Amino acid sequence: MRSLRRNAALAAVVAAATTATLLAPGVSGAKSVAADPNILDVCEDRRPGPADPGSYGMQLDGSFRHPALTPVDEQNEHDFPGRNKKYDTRSYIKNMKVEAAYEGADFTPDYFHTWQNIVDFDGRRYLFQYSRSDGRVYDITDIKKVKVVERMSRKDVGGDETRANGDWAAHDYWGASTIQWNKRLNAYVMVQSFESRRQISELSDHPPGDKYNNPEGVKKLRAKPGLKGFKVFRLDGPRKKDWKLLTTVSTDSTQADPLNTDPAKAQQGSGSIDVPYWTGEKYMFIAAAPDDTYSGTEYPTNLHSPGYQSWDMSDPARPKLLDTWHLPGQRTGEDAAYRENPRCGNRTSWMGARMPLFLPRPVEKGGRYAFAAMGGYGLTVLDVSDPSNMRTVSHLDLPASVAGTEGDNIDVSQYEKTGMIYYSGYPLTEDCYEPYKDVYQIDARDPKQPRVVGVLPRPTPPRSAGITDYCQRRGSFGPKRTGYYTNPGQHTAGVLSYGFYNAGVQFFDVSDPAEPEISAYFVPKAYGPSTADYAYGNQTHGVYVEWDRNIAWTLTNHGIYALSSPKVLGKPDRDAPARPFRNSEF
Repeated sequence: MRSLRRNAALAAVVAAATTATLLAPGVSGAKSVAADPNILDVCEDRRPGPADPGSYGMQLDGSFRHPALTPVDEQNEHDFPGRNKKYDTRSYIKNMKVEAAYEGADFTPDYFHTWQNIVDFDGRRYLFQYSRSDGRVYDITDIKKVKVVERMSRKDVGGDETRANGDWAAHDYWGASTIQWNKRLNAYVMVQSFESRRQISELSDHPPGDKYNNPEGVKKLRAKPGLKGFKVFRLDGPRKKDWKLLTTVSTDSTQADPLNTDPAKAQQGSGSIDVPYWTGEKYMFIAAAPDDTYSGTEYPTNLHSPGYQSWDMSDPARPKLLDTWHLPGQRTGEDAAYRENPRCGNRTSWMGARMPLFLPRPVEKGGRYAFAAMGGYGLTVLDVSDPSNMRTVSHLDLPASVAGTEGDNIDVSQYEKTGMIYYSGYPLTEDCYEPYKDVYQIDARDPKQPRVVGVLPRPTPPRSAGITDYCQRRGSFGPKRTGYYTNPGQHTAGVLSYGFYNAGVQFFDVSDPAEPEISAYFVPKAYGPSTADYAYGNQTHGVYVEWDRNIAWTLTNHGIYALSSPKVLGKPDRDAPARPFRNSEF
C-alpha cells in the first residue's frame, strides 16, 4: 500500500507542475494565419518549446525523471546520459512461455499499429491482422503451425488509396473492425470504420506546415476524396472473397442520404474512428466528428474533434442514426468552453475521442453506463440506456500529460466486479521525451462521481537487462491498450494485459485494486531482421487475448508471438476451440 500511495502522490505532484507549465505563456504568443473558419484560433499560440536537457533524465536512485512538458516530436531520437547506445536484441520473460514465434513481412503488415479480429469457420480459427490496405489472414487453429491464408497490400501502387489494384478498389481499404454474429442474418457481420488518415503529407507538426499556418495544406486535406463513415459486410468465410458488402454509410451530416454517397468525392468530418462498439444486436456506438465544425483540438495535423454517435443496427443493411453527442468546446463557436481547457493554445494536444464508447455491459442486456476517453478533454460518463438520447452523467478532468496521447483507452473488464475502470493514453515520442502515461485506476462505483484512486505500477526491467528503467532501453515506453472487447471468450477476472512498447506485454493483477502488481511479462527483442531501422523504437504495440483458449497474441514490429501463462491466464488450450467465437462476452 505504501508504494501505491507514493506513486499516486508523485503522479499528483508531477501533474500539478505540468498543469502550471501549461498555463504559462507559450514560446511564440503569435496568432495563426489560418484562413479556414474551422481552424480554432481561440487562444494565442503557447506551444511548448524543447525541454531543457537538465530538467529530466536518470536520477541517482536509478529511476527516470520525465520532462514535464514537450512539443509534438515523433520523428527524432532524444539521447540522455545512461541511455543504451544500441537497441536491445535480448528478450525477458516472467511467468510466461513463448508457445510460438512468427517473424517477417507476413507477420508485420504494419510496423507501427495493427488491428485484430478472430472468426471461426468449419472448425478452424482465423486471426485477422491489418492496417488499412495491408492485411493478413492467419489460420491459428494450431498455434504452433500458423498458416497465412490471405495477403492484401497496395505496395504495388505505392500505397495510393485512390488507385485500384488486384486487392483493392479505389478508395477502399480494411478499416478498424468489429465482427460479431448476427442472428437476423445467421452469419458474421463486420462493421469497418472509414476515417481521416492520420499520417498525411498535406500538413506537418510544426510551423509553417501545421494547420495553424498552412491554409493551402488545410484546403488540400479538406478536398481529399474518400468515405467518412463505415461499411457493413456479411462474412461467409475468412478470406476477402467471402466478404459481401451490405451497405456503405457516411457519417458526414451534410450528406442528403448517408446510405448513398460518393467516396470519390470529399466528405466532411472524421468518419468513424477506430473499432466500432457493436455486439451483433440492435445498438452500435461509434466515435465520429459529423462535420468540419467539430474542430476543437490542438493537434497540429488533425482537423477534427470527434464526439460519439449511436446507431440502430436492427437491419445491418440499413443502419439508422439515433443520436450524436459531444462536449461543449468541441465545435466551432463554443469558444468560451474551449478556452477553459488549460491546453487551449498549446498546438500539441489531441482533444476528442480516439476510440468509441466503452460499455461494461451491452444496452440490450441492461447496460446503462458508457465511459468516454477523450484525450485532452478527459473522462466523461454517459447514460446510454436510451441510445436515442445519450446524456452526460459526469465528467472528470485528468492531469495534463503533454505531449503524447493523454486519453485513449478505458478498460472496463473489471467494472462489474469491482467498480474500477482503467484509463490511459499512450506515448508518441521515443526515449521518454514526454510525461509518463500513467494507467489511472478510477473508482466509478458511483458514476456521478468518478475519482482517481491510484495508478498501476510502472514496469521495471529485470536485473539481467543491465538497466534500471525502460527509458534507457531506447524506443517508446508506456501503455498502449489492453486489446479489445472483441477478444473471444470471457475476460479473466483480475487480469489486465497491456502492450507496453519497449517493455513488451505486461500483465497486471488487479484482483485487489488497492494492491495492483505486475504478475507476468514478456519483453521481446527490439527488432527483427526485416524491421526497417526507422521502426526499431516502436516495439510491442498490441496484445490480443484468446480468453477461451488462454493464449495471448503479442504484436510487435518484427512479428507475432503466441504466449501462455498457466499462473496468470490459466492452462492453455492448444487444440481447436471447443466452441466457435460468435459474440463478445461480458
